[in-house]
Amino acid sequence: MKNTIYKILIATLFIVTGCTTDFEELNTNPNAPVSVQPGLLLRQVIYDYGEQMSYEGFAAGDLLSQHRTALDFNLFDRHALKSPQLGGNPWPIFYTNLRDNELLLQQAQSNETFKVYEGPALILKAYMTQGLTDLFGDVPYFEAFNGIDGTVTAAYDAQEDIYLADGGILDNLDKGIAALNAYDGAVTLEGDLFFNGNLSKWVQLANSLKLKALMRISGQEDVAAQIASIYTGGNYIKTNADNAVFDFTASAPNSFRFAQLRAGDFNNFVLSETMDEILTDLDDDRIGTFFRPFANSNSGAFNGLINGINASQTSIEPANYSLAGTIFRENTAQLDANFMTAWETYFLLAEAAQKQYINADAESLYDTGVNLAFEYWSTPLPAGYLTGTAAYNAAGTTPLQQIITQKWISNIINGYEGWVEWRRTGFPEFKPVAASLNDGLIPVRMPYPAEEEALNADNYQAAATATNGNSINSPVWWDN
Repeated sequence: MKNTIYKILIATLFIVTGCTTDFEELNTNPNAPVSVQPGLLLRQVIYDYGEQMSYEGFAAGDLLSQHRTALDFNLFDRHALKSPQLGGNPWPIFYTNLRDNELLLQQAQSNETFKVYEGPALILKAYMTQGLTDLFGDVPYFEAFNGIDGTVTAAYDAQEDIYLADGGILDNLDKGIAALNAYDGAVTLEGDLFFNGNLSKWVQLANSLKLKALMRISGQEDVAAQIASIYTGGNYIKTNADNAVFDFTASAPNSFRFAQLRAGDFNNFVLSETMDEILTDLDDDRIGTFFRPFANSNSGAFNGLINGINASQTSIEPANYSLAGTIFRENTAQLDANFMTAWETYFLLAEAAQKQYINADAESLYDTGVNLAFEYWSTPLPAGYLTGTAAYNAAGTTPLQQIITQKWISNIINGYEGWVEWRRTGFPEFKPVAASLNDGLIPVRMPYPAEEEALNADNYQAAATATNGNSINSPVWWDN
């Protein structure tokens, strides 16, 4: 027995001391790889960003955009934006996914085998960066992903530069298109939840996103020629079949997150008074897609609540207000995570035509956008809808008001986007919240999160000073 133990010890010692040349190989966990295949990274970025921002758009963005309101003691709905609750802190979502996308981009640019991923990675970088800076204004960007090179506290960059400089939003969209058009390799694009590897549709997406970025900054920059070039080229998203979206499933783990939360959390979000009045005035059947008749109704009616109630001082009967529709809970297989669509593209073109950036019939583009939006939400377009109060030239409205209002309605899954467009255009008209914690003002930017003040103090302080103490009432560059 002792001899056997001795032999085992000797063998063990030999293994420990004699195999040091294979140390790295032996001590690498195959289940925790140090590098990730680009197809898995692409899938991860698209899914994680889309899933998390769809949730954020519902739980926080829809409160800011007044699509919905909250029944409980919700400080965010009362515009205490430094007090996020179920949602309201998208900062880490942006930076986590921008970081992962940067890894994808580095692989594509350093390894010829993965070249096919360069265009999509550049386009996604532009898309997520625009979402980030449109919410917060100046943000860490150009130095933000250089941690491996020793930059761990990145400077805040001016929003103007983030849009216009080399390596910024518009430049990355152009470079993404160029990379896609130049690619002639045999490797297919894997992990593409949008288009299943169809590179030409990524080019369409990039052009639609470029329209969006150019219109966003059109109050500060002369963008007419660039928009006209995209329009005459005709290579943008034109049908819902070409939308950059992915479907949620009917059940966990890939159903819309609010389908997985407790009923009390879901039932806290109801139709806002703003949304109710707009949809009712338009006689818009999408109210039955987005919301449910309130429980106490005997006639299938809908009822909205003013945003920003003080639940500690106001008695609310939930059964008197319309909950979110079944598409957001029981039937989430009918719901998409929405990045860019045909209807949004046509509303952008309609606005461009209305402002004479392009030579086109603005009304026709608007009507096409409305038809596509109803189709997207699987709701039949009511007869006479486009000749009544929803008409492009409806009495008591302006064409711009009609365009932006229709875009706002359809962006209910992208609540932050509705708020951003309200900041840019003033449409639709928002109501003052009932118990404002922001002196009755509707915020015009998201505040930098507390962790920035703690972890990036010097750079944060400079950015806070430039925004009047990190004020939510300090407009971003394109809003000035």
